[in-house]
Amino acid sequence: MTTTTDTTSASSIYSQYGLKTDSTSTSDTSSTTLGKDTFLQLLVTQLQNQNPLDPQDNSEFVAQLAQFSSLESMQTLNDTVDTLSGNYTSTQALQASSLVGRTVIAEGDSATVEAGTGLSGQVALTSSTSAMTVSVYDADGNIVKNIDLGEQTAGTVNFSWDGTDNDGLAVDAGTYTFKAEATVDGEAVEQVTYLPSVVSSVTVGSTAGSFTLNLANGESVALSDVKTIGS
Repeated sequence: MTTTTDTTSASSIYSQYGLKTDSTSTSDTSSTTLGKDTFLQLLVTQLQNQNPLDPQDNSEFVAQLAQFSSLESMQTLNDTVDTLSGNYTSTQALQASSLVGRTVIAEGDSATVEAGTGLSGQVALTSSTSAMTVSVYDADGNIVKNIDLGEQTAGTVNFSWDGTDNDGLAVDAGTYTFKAEATVDGEAVEQVTYLPSVVSSVTVGSTAGSFTLNLANGESVALSDVKTIGS
């Protein structure tokens, strides 16, 4: 017996031989998925119900066996990939959770400091400059400190703030904003700053390997955007 593939649906073939589908439909009740178990059941049923005077062609039977083997291999491969993806996500989650309580340096313009303490940050300088400064502002927007970095070449520029104001007095604990500017062709151009912050928690995303670090300063940053991980 031969089967038709152009106009006969899988569900009609199942009904012909009294078989049940191994999947449920979503919007269309006639749509089914041919799983490997149902495929094999259908193949056996075809053999049992073939016309003895006109048996199934050997080449067609071999072709169906090849389809079954291919289907089984594809499903096995899918299961393997799903397992590897799950293991990768679990490993990434463990690595991300180990960052809780540690300090990371990521793109941002604010940081929380304790009284009498400072911090070390970085500036992503886009082009060489003859003069570069990092200004520190308090929560009210007042300038606390001007850090002169002088002439710098393009690239990552490190800077440090000792936690004092322009008069040399220790500042109070709180959140401070940092603004870096470099003189390029006679104009002050704002630069991107990277500041340290403590990781307070980790949020797992909906996609594999997607994690968001929630920082102590109230900001959030993707794990992939972290530039440096400290102690």
